[in-house]
Amino acid sequence: MNWRIYNLVKRGILTRVGRGKYLLGAKQSYIPEISSKLKILNHKIVKQFPFLDFCLWSSVLFNEFMLHQPGKFYLIVEVEKDATESVFYFLKEEKYPAFINPTQELLNKYSPDEKETWIVKTFVTEAPVQDVSGVQTTTIEKLLVDLFCENVLLSAQQGAERDRIFSEAFERYAINENKMLRYANRRSKKKEFSDYINSLFN
Repeated sequence: MNWRIYNLVKRGILTRVGRGKYLLGAKQSYIPEISSKLKILNHKIVKQFPFLDFCLWSSVLFNEFMLHQPGKFYLIVEVEKDATESVFYFLKEEKYPAFINPTQELLNKYSPDEKETWIVKTFVTEAPVQDVSGVQTTTIEKLLVDLFCENVLLSAQQGAERDRIFSEAFERYAINENKMLRYANRRSKKKEFSDYINSLFN
């Protein structure tokens, strides 16, 4: 039985979406585009903090799933908790318009005219990430859980847009639900997230 399933997955007839869970048909893996700005910052951080575990991504990644396209984006730098302030001050020294764990009021007050703002946040351990072009960045599972949890940074992607993003993401890409729920649990939102998924697709 295991060999038959493996063979069906290999041939694209089934897609594995979790432990013991499969979908009929092949779906592509999610590989986010890494902008030149993220690549440049990645090089600087690696040079300045060679042993730091971090993740870089942009809120512009949601645009492929959205109907209404926001004109303002956040370039997000997630780093180990003990290094957040060090990285924040490093970005400020490098003249990046950066904030550290900002509130909505702070963003509205100090970055209303910035098209792109850099945000330094604490990296959640065991978050599902992937290497793309030498940059550690988000997976589709992490992207969706972050969307559910980040009401401040991702306010433009909430409401009906959030439902659309989830529906489009599940339609287009292979998503590992077990991995997604593990990360939601790391963010202390497993039950709420699971209830939301069930209400959306059942």
